[in-house]
Amino acid sequence: MRSPASCVAVSLSVVLLGSAFAPGPDIRDAVRERIRGEYPQLRAIYEHLHAHPELSFMEVNTAALIAKELRVLGIDVTEKVGRMGVVGVLRNGPGPTVLLRTDMDALPLKETTGVPYASTAVVTDLQGRDHPSMHACGHDVHMTSFIGAARTLVAVRDRWSGTIVFVAQPAEEIVAGARAMLDDGLYTRFPKPDFALTFHDDAMLPAGTVGYRDGPFMSGVSSMDIVVRGVSGHGSAPHTAKDPVLLASQIVVALQAIVSREVAPGTRAVVTVGTIHGGLKRNIIPDEVKLELTLRAFDPAVMTKLVSAVRRVTAGTAQAAGVPEDRLPIVTVTDESIGVTTNDPALTRRLARVFTEWMGADRVSEVEPINAGEDFSLYGQTAERVPSVLWRIGASAPEKFTESARTGVPVPSNHNSGFAPVPEPTITAGVTTMTAAVLELLAKK
Repeated sequence: MRSPASCVAVSLSVVLLGSAFAPGPDIRDAVRERIRGEYPQLRAIYEHLHAHPELSFMEVNTAALIAKELRVLGIDVTEKVGRMGVVGVLRNGPGPTVLLRTDMDALPLKETTGVPYASTAVVTDLQGRDHPSMHACGHDVHMTSFIGAARTLVAVRDRWSGTIVFVAQPAEEIVAGARAMLDDGLYTRFPKPDFALTFHDDAMLPAGTVGYRDGPFMSGVSSMDIVVRGVSGHGSAPHTAKDPVLLASQIVVALQAIVSREVAPGTRAVVTVGTIHGGLKRNIIPDEVKLELTLRAFDPAVMTKLVSAVRRVTAGTAQAAGVPEDRLPIVTVTDESIGVTTNDPALTRRLARVFTEWMGADRVSEVEPINAGEDFSLYGQTAERVPSVLWRIGASAPEKFTESARTGVPVPSNHNSGFAPVPEPTITAGVTTMTAAVLELLAKK
């Protein structure tokens, strides 16, 4: 595998050879040729990023690699925006400003993909805890495509006019990075965008295909913590205690009736209890058990209903168990929450047409919204109301879907320890769509 340093040297060649990239009658053919030439070096960067994941707000080496790649291209780079974010500004004459974003963080999972460049890293999180880590959500694909798009757009700068703001964002997995960068002056310290763009790889789409939809595209998320409190005692005498383990179990089951019995059929909504922690020893009834939840909805009114129902069900279950008033559960909505990702309709339709022209109608399709959340939504929810679009790039080998249909074993999804994007054509599709979108919006008049 080529080292990051050699990848930087290749980046320099892009700058030096840019003048040789003469305008031609068909920009699409020229860009495809450029991407084909870049792919071996991009593949090396991808494998390096995949093998060296870093967790949210700990993306020290990842951010440094991206900053170096952008600087070698002659892009004006500022580091540590929103703690670990990187912002690169490329001015190329008059015209609109496009924000092009990638995320950088990985997940605390032990990789089981078996690919030669699989992560074996054990990394430290913000709380100082060590975890096996991997890019189980494909942010390594995002970053590689982002670098590839930057290289390509520099090489064809004679074909567009305007400003590109390249944003490498930390901490998407805890939906904190976009907010941190905006709070640190992303729209005041740097050119304010007229458009904000990104893509997300999707394990449920065949590799190299493009999925889009205007309007609500990814769900809003509310993260909730519940501290189920009881009264401790000896395991041999449960009648002298109030058992929070039993109570937490009852609450977990009771919460599952919220969507099935309190939300109108056909309405998108999810209540998931993701963690349960409690107890010290098998013969001790503990004082408390902690639950962590994620709630998903596309309608703010539905989300309000979900949050209210969780509070009511939790308190009611505890009261029915005879828990004293001063020991009722503590329910908190955390900062790890985000609104619905909504694609600007006009801009989405415009880009869908462009993607079809570049990729072919057989590789571009309208797809259903998904219940996953994305803090990219914040870039379009500030006072500026920047038109924004997120599209999806398929990342799984087509034969996996055939095999899944035959065996009944699901295709590994994003956030699965066995998810490994197929580098090609996934990366090429990422670079192509990012480049095509910018060229469309910044085309010379």
